Parts: sequence; C-alpha cells; structure tokens
Amino acid sequence: MANIQQPTDASIILTYRCPMRCQMCNIWQNPTDIKKEIKPEELEILPKLKFINLTGGEPFIREDLEDVVRVCYTKTPRIVISTSGWFEDRVIALAKKFPNIGIRISIEGLSQKNDELRGRAGGFDKGLRTLLTLKDMGLKDIGFGCTVSNHNSHDMLSLYQLSKSLGMEFATAAFHNSYYFHKDDNVITNRDEVCRNFEQLIEWQLKENHPKSWFRAFFNMGLINYIEGGRRMLPCEAGMMNFFIDPYGDVFPCNGLEERYWKQSMGNIRQASTFAEIWESKQAEEVRAKVRRCPKNCWMVGTASPVMHKYLRYPAAWALRNKLRSLQGKPACLDMKWYDVGQDPTQGDLREKF
Repeated sequence: MANIQQPTDASIILTYRCPMRCQMCNIWQNPTDIKKEIKPEELEILPKLKFINLTGGEPFIREDLEDVVRVCYTKTPRIVISTSGWFEDRVIALAKKFPNIGIRISIEGLSQKNDELRGRAGGFDKGLRTLLTLKDMGLKDIGFGCTVSNHNSHDMLSLYQLSKSLGMEFATAAFHNSYYFHKDDNVITNRDEVCRNFEQLIEWQLKENHPKSWFRAFFNMGLINYIEGGRRMLPCEAGMMNFFIDPYGDVFPCNGLEERYWKQSMGNIRQASTFAEIWESKQAEEVRAKVRRCPKNCWMVGTASPVMHKYLRYPAAWALRNKLRSLQGKPACLDMKWYDVGQDPTQGDLREKF
C-alpha cells in the first residue's frame, strides 16, 4: 500500500437537491436532507489535488457554497463548478469573490430544446445571461456543458458554434445510467444521427488552432465509441487518479456505478482522521480491484480525462495525425482503437459478462 498512487482529481457532489427537472436525470426526485449534507469543514480532510469539480444536484442551492469553495482552494489551485445557472445572482456573487473560479453551465440545446429537456421554462435564458455576465466580468474559465441524448445532438452543434463565437469553453457528455442519476433507461437509440453529429463536431474541433480542441476531438471520438457499445479506448482507473465524494461523505471511485453491476464505497470522510486512511485502506483496494474488472464502458470526462493525461502518447498521436489530415482537407480517421496498456481485457466490455 505504501506505493499507492496519490489522486490528482476530485469531484464533490455537494447535494442532490436541484431546481431542474431533467429528463435524463432523476436526482431532483431523490433530494438530500439538508441536515445530512457534508459541511465545509468536513472537506478539510481532502489531500492536495490538481483539480476539484463541485457538482450536484445544483451546487448553488447550498447557502454555504462560499465556505465550501474557500476550503477547497486550500487543497487545489483550480476549481470548476457545474451548475444549471438557475440561481443567476448567486453565481455572479460567488464569481466576484473568486474571480479565478471555473463555471460550466449545463445547457442541453437552444432555448426551446433546453427548457424541454431540463424541465424548467426560462432555463436557457438564465444560463446564457449568466455566462454573458461572467464574460463581461472578465472570468476566463467559463463555458457550456452539453449532455447529448436522443433529442439534442443537432442542437449540440449550434451550441458549439455559439460557444466558439463567444470565446467560451464547450464540454460534451453522452447520457449514462448510474445510481447518481437514478436512471437505468438512458440509451441512445438514434445512434447514426447522434454519431454523425459528433463526427461533425470532431471535424470542427480539429480545424481549431488550439491543441486542447484536438484532444477534445479525441474525447468525442470516445463518446462515439461509447454510444456504439465499444470497449473503452483507454482503461478506467477510477479510484486511482480520481475520486468522487457524495453528499453524505462516502468516497466512490466514480459516479457511473450501478448496483445491478456493483457499487461500493472506499470509505467515508466522516469516519476517518486523514484521507490517507481511506485511500490506502483494504476497502479502497477492494474497490480498485472491482474497477479493474468493471464491465461498464462509461466514457465520462471525470474518469476519461485523467487517463488521457496519463497515457498521453495515444491521444496525442491521434490528435496530431488528424490535425494534419484536417489541414490537408481530409476527414478525421475515427479509428476507435482499444489501446492495450496492460489493463484487464474484460474491463469495459459488457458483452463479456452480461
């Protein structure tokens, strides 16, 4: 245990309370009891990290979010909050106090489609207005986050163009099933249409001048691979480089766990005196052993990004080769390889076990 790798990334699920009524997520039907949610001072146990994502539910529903952020900034130089943007004034007030904060506003399409999928009229307007205000304030680390489902892949392309014209970040995801979303029926059925739209996004991203966009193109190729049911291109190392903390203090390797396959906590921050006590425990090692054989083929940024950095030569080689193709006017080569880096070959392959 002495040589266990120390984590670099953490996602903290501050609450399951949420004002939205999203079709692809039922967190709002399963809210947390405010009295039982982890408190800012309980996060003092966190180790030093490179990155923390604060998420929910809706993080800005918490009245003590400022205190949470203050504690987290003693643990990491970079914090990004994922939010619906519903609480406009609270987002702006926090950004004034922490101008280096990152904000990703979840927008699932243009106005009508977004409000339909997120279940609240006016959500698009609130989200866009919040981003424009943050931009006017001079915040740099801001942008859209779009979760693609059966219903909005074409709007995703419009959102990308909008974010690009505004000089903002654009993050993508495909909807998944998990205990976290309280969903088991998130399945993309119009695969051809959705994958075509992702292919168009990849072509556009490869035309950009920033290498970060080329790596996002690789990530989006991974989403196509996920949608088509392929094995993860790079291994899942959840619980090794990253972890999630739920609103009750349980430490999980990821937020994609499903009890029908497996779900196990690595420990609870409320029952430990140091984070190392959890991270280096026998229980944590049991969880990592399950991750190494996990049948799910999830491809979410929280677990894909760390391994893209760790095994950099694979996405880098793909990005450079396809940037060259883009410059030559050729389409991207979507060779969705399974990169063998010594992982268990059954990991991420539901066909092998179920």
